[in-house]
Amino acid sequence: QVQLVESGGGLVRAGGSLRLSCAASGRTFSYYAIGWFRQAPGKEREFVAAITWSAGSTHYEDSVKCRFTISRDKAKNTVYLQMNSLKPEDTAVYYCAASRRVGVRTTQREYDYWGQGTQVTVSS
Repeated sequence: QVQLVESGGGLVRAGGSLRLSCAASGRTFSYYAIGWFRQAPGKEREFVAAITWSAGSTHYEDSVKCRFTISRDKAKNTVYLQMNSLKPEDTAVYYCAASRRVGVRTTQREYDYWGQGTQVTVSS
C-alpha cells in the first residue's frame, strides 16, 4: 500500500500563488507516476498534471500550462504542484494520486492510490 498526504492548500487572491505537496509513504517503490487532479463543487474530478517518478516526464491539462509546474523530490518521496497566476476557476479540492502503470497517466482509472485532498480557494 501507498499512503499519500496532500498539504499546502488555502485561500489566495486571484493572481497569487500556492505550492501543494504530496508526501508518499509505504510501498513507495511500487508506483511509477504521480498525478494531481481537482474537483470543483458540482463538477467531476479532472486531471491537472502528472509526472513520472523515474524520468520526471510531465504532462499538463491545457488550462494550467505555463501557470502550474509539477516536480518531484525523490529523496523526500514528495511531489509538488507549484501554482502561479491563480484564477477563481482554479478553486477546487486538489488530490494527488499514484499509478502503478508505466508512463504519464491522465485518467482517474489509471491511478491506484489517492490522497484525501486539500482545498484551494481563489478569490476574485
